[in-house]
Amino acid sequence: MRAAKAELPERTPIDLLISPFQAFAEKEAAGGILLLLCTLVALVLANSPWAAGWESLWHTEFSLRLAGHTFTQTLHFVVNDLLMTVFFFVVGLEIKREMLVGELASPRQAALPILAALGGVVAPALIYAALNNGSVGARGWGVPMATDIAFAIGALALLGDRIPVGLKVFLTALAIVDDLAAVLVIAVFYTDQIRWLSLGGALLGLLVLFVLGRMGARRPLTYALVGVVVWCFMLASGVHVTIAGVALALVIPARTTFNPHQFLLTGRRLLQHFEKASESGDRFLSSDEQQTALHTLEEACEHVQPPLHRMEHALHPWVTFLIMPVFALANAGVHLAGSFVAEAGQPASLQVMAGVLFGLLIGKPLGITAASWLAVRLRLASLPAGVTWGHIHGAGWLGGIGFTMSLFIAGLAFTDERLLIMAKVGILLASVCAGLIGSFLLRRVAPATKL
Repeated sequence: MRAAKAELPERTPIDLLISPFQAFAEKEAAGGILLLLCTLVALVLANSPWAAGWESLWHTEFSLRLAGHTFTQTLHFVVNDLLMTVFFFVVGLEIKREMLVGELASPRQAALPILAALGGVVAPALIYAALNNGSVGARGWGVPMATDIAFAIGALALLGDRIPVGLKVFLTALAIVDDLAAVLVIAVFYTDQIRWLSLGGALLGLLVLFVLGRMGARRPLTYALVGVVVWCFMLASGVHVTIAGVALALVIPARTTFNPHQFLLTGRRLLQHFEKASESGDRFLSSDEQQTALHTLEEACEHVQPPLHRMEHALHPWVTFLIMPVFALANAGVHLAGSFVAEAGQPASLQVMAGVLFGLLIGKPLGITAASWLAVRLRLASLPAGVTWGHIHGAGWLGGIGFTMSLFIAGLAFTDERLLIMAKVGILLASVCAGLIGSFLLRRVAPATKL
């Protein structure tokens, strides 16, 4: 072990500088912590003397002129419709991976998180609909349906090894199914008008990518270029453009070109060739044979990894540490001293806030726990090893952390800024309370069932 350590290159000054940030990024809770900090920043700035400037920042316009056509949109559009497409692309990759090789691949394994997620989707929607039946806010029934996977998993991670691994797997799979349900709701219920010709163009682009994948195309650039065309067609179709992200993820190949045995043989042969070439004493920059061996080995590494895995691995840090925090900055700010107070006395606005608040805070834990109990009772599923009903109930409360997806759906559901503000207040209040209550419940039950 000492010899292996001695062979490692010395750490450079830049390694020492960035190592604390790398250590933070590797923590499971890192994404949730950063998201929380950005939310607090957005709230503080929205209620500060700089509120007007902060608001106008997100309405800054950008223009793109191409072939005589000018495309003008705001910074808020860039965040919610362009960057969030990448977010939904990664969500789609996670869904596909889980369905192929993860917790959703086996019907027996998938039964509990799928049924729990369905319960956690239906109950909040029903509570919201009951409180807003016939009102102007009735369209927002989809807002309390979603669970924020970053915050929920981050809350579990903060509890450390007190939490059974089975519960982390359960909540992760549940959140992924929850995201899939949210995507379907956005596609079906929050699309006002469909322009079929443009939608056909998007589907044709997806078909082209599917065929290219079957023919062996593996370069991310290929999928990115055609993906931009698909995104443009989806934007023109009337279907929300973020659906393009999920659709693109579904056509990304999940198969390898090399099997592990082939890779081992190729890797050994190339390393032997590299070693033999190094015996000449030539420097690396002047040794064509060494460089060729390394480049070929690099290509072999690419071929042994499915494009789905490579893209998810490459994009996940960008989504966690850039896209989601920027989304929080752009959408979480609520002017509590002005807009909220003005709307607090309006019945329709209060109904929206109450529907979101009680949907997330009551509907989520009730729906998740009840659906899980029913699934086990009917012998459709069983609890994971080391997981008790106390864990399931606590995880159900963490499911009430809506945040990212709830804020996104709220932006689609409400064109009236006053209703949107009240929906945001409901989301923020419910998410904070659900996170605190869920963590408290799990902290109490975990020591009694520590693995």
